[in-house]
Amino acid sequence: MTLPRTPSFRLDGYRALVTGASSGIGRASAVALAEAGAEVTLAARSADKLEALAVEMIAADMAVRILPLDVADIVATEAAVAENGPFDVLVNSAGLARHAPSVDTTEGDYDAATDLNVKGAYFLTRAVAKGLIANSRKGSLINISSQMAHVGGIDRAVYCATKHAVEGFTKAMAIEWGPHGVRVNTICPTFIRTPLTEQTFENPERVKWIEDKIKLGRVGEVEDIMGAVVYLASNASALVTGTSLLIDGGWTAE
Repeated sequence: MTLPRTPSFRLDGYRALVTGASSGIGRASAVALAEAGAEVTLAARSADKLEALAVEMIAADMAVRILPLDVADIVATEAAVAENGPFDVLVNSAGLARHAPSVDTTEGDYDAATDLNVKGAYFLTRAVAKGLIANSRKGSLINISSQMAHVGGIDRAVYCATKHAVEGFTKAMAIEWGPHGVRVNTICPTFIRTPLTEQTFENPERVKWIEDKIKLGRVGEVEDIMGAVVYLASNASALVTGTSLLIDGGWTAE
């Protein structure tokens, strides 16, 4: 009898694009993909931060390139993806949060969040998919979403709205691009210690709310995301598309 073999988690020969790569989850995702053998293009608005990260990764024998990019600039993003692609893997970690009570939401905050978290993510995902389809290549596209794409949260109406939207277009794109072998999924983390969440962790009331909700009794670290990124990028998840991988410590279990 022939034993089944575990599909490979290796990404040797893959080309990956990671946006929001200069810090937090994006930075960790880029390192995870490179550790697994991918050539990673680091994209973010800050060229200086990208260069500093690239120096560290190259010193660790990782294959990297840098691509200064503002995902909210749709025209520039589509041109950059077309010029530098096709990419076998996308991790879209570019995003922002403007937390406030719903009655205090400003139009400026709403527009900033939706322009990047929804519009930017949508057209970036589309741009990478177009490159794959045009070259008859399979691929895995991963949007960093949030547990807040599945629940509501205090002072997070706009953020929740943007992440619920990401879940919706991810499912629709997965249906359309499945016949081309292009998979589309989301990763939905709980609160992860990053520069983006520093303000939240400075609020004792919010910390108590978070700790009461996370069943495993601790907040997340970027390392908690890295394995999921490699899994969804690799052949180990070859039959996974149109879904979300919740890394929330049990937050949404109730």
